[in-house]
Amino acid sequence: MQLTLGSNGNSQSNNKSNQLPENIIVFSHLRWDFVFQRPQHLLTRLSQNFNIYYIEEPIFDAADQEYYTFTKRDKNLWVMVPHLPEGLSHDEHINTLRTMFDRYMENKQAFDYAFWYYTPMALEFTSKHSPALTIYDCMDELSLFDFAPPQLKALEKELLSKADVVFTGGQSLYEAKKDQHHNIYPFPSSIDRKHFLKAREYKTCPPDQINSTQPKLGFYGVLDERFDAELIRGIADARPDWQIILIGPVVKIDPATLPKNKNIHYLGPKSYQELPTYMATWDIALIPFMLNDSTRFISPTKTPEYLAAGLPVVSTAIRDVVNPYGKNSLVHIAGTAEEFVAAAEKELNTTAKEGWQMKVDTFLASNSWDKTCENMTKLMEKAAEKKIYMPIAQ
Repeated sequence: MQLTLGSNGNSQSNNKSNQLPENIIVFSHLRWDFVFQRPQHLLTRLSQNFNIYYIEEPIFDAADQEYYTFTKRDKNLWVMVPHLPEGLSHDEHINTLRTMFDRYMENKQAFDYAFWYYTPMALEFTSKHSPALTIYDCMDELSLFDFAPPQLKALEKELLSKADVVFTGGQSLYEAKKDQHHNIYPFPSSIDRKHFLKAREYKTCPPDQINSTQPKLGFYGVLDERFDAELIRGIADARPDWQIILIGPVVKIDPATLPKNKNIHYLGPKSYQELPTYMATWDIALIPFMLNDSTRFISPTKTPEYLAAGLPVVSTAIRDVVNPYGKNSLVHIAGTAEEFVAAAEKELNTTAKEGWQMKVDTFLASNSWDKTCENMTKLMEKAAEKKIYMPIAQ
C-alpha cells in the first residue's frame, strides 16, 4: 500500500502521552523486510500509539532525480526508502540524502517529532535537525561488524552526546556503554511467546524440509560472519545420520565456503510467520555463533524463541546466552563440535522433560516485547519531561 502524504506529512495516531510527540522517525541500517527482529517487534507495537516513519538505507536505482517511496507496513507505520542515482561519490551520496531529508522536513515542527536511531551513520544527513526527543536503540556494536564504515565510531560518539535516552540490545552491550551516557538502559532480546508456542502444536512437516525420523537439529537466522560454518561441518561429519536444517539468508560470506554435507539442508529465508511450522519437527535448536568481535555483545533473539517453542538449545558461549540462560540451566553451552554432539545426544536420550519445560516457561513468563515496549515508552516519557523542564543556562 503506497502512501501519499498530506500537506503536513502526518497521519493521526492514538498517542496518549502528553510529553511525547506523536511522530517517530526511525533511521535504520536494516531493511524492514529482511529479517523480522528487534526493530520490527518494537516499532509495530509503538505504531499502535505513534506514527512511525522507518527510513532505510538508499537504493541506487533512480534514473536521474532522487526520490522517496512510502509503503505502509502496519497501523501508522510506513517504510521510507530513498532512491538515488548510481555512481555517486560518498560526499554526493550524503549531500543528496541531506537534501532529501531537509525537503521532507520542510513545514514540519521539530517538537512534533522524535528521532530514533539504529545507526549513527544517519547523523551524516540529519545532524542539523533538533527533534523533540532523540532515542538511540543500540542493538549491536556495529563498529565490530565486517565492512563497518571507518567513521562509525566518531558518529556514535556524536549520537551519544545528542541522545536523550539510550537503550542497548543486551546486558553485555550495556556494560560496555554504560559510562558513555547518563541515561542508558539494557533491554535484552524479548519474545512473542504466543507466536512460538504454536511450534508445540504443529505436527506437519513443511514440504521443503526433510521429513525424517532421524534427529533434526535446526538453526534460523542470518548466515554471516558470525555463523560458525566449521562447527556445523564438524557436527554433520560426526553424526551423518542427524539432519541439520539451516534457515536464513547468506550475507557477507561466500556461499561456496559453506559445508556441503548431504545431511545439511539450506532452506533459505523464511518469514517470521512460517518459523513455528519449521521448528515443530526439530529435536534440537542450535546457536552456532563464533566467538569473535562481531558476537562479543550480541543478545540472540532466537534464544527465548527456541525455548518457547519447546526446543532444547545448544549454544556457543555467547555472553548474553551464558547469562542468564546457561547459568539457569535452560540451555547447554558448548564450544566444539564434540561438545555440541554430546549435549545433543544427552537431550535426545532424555525422555522426561516436563521439569525443564516448566522451568523454561516460568522463566519466560515475565518476558515479552509488549512489556519491553511499555517500559521503553515510560523511559522516553521521563526523558521528554526532563528535557521540557530543563532550566535554560544563563
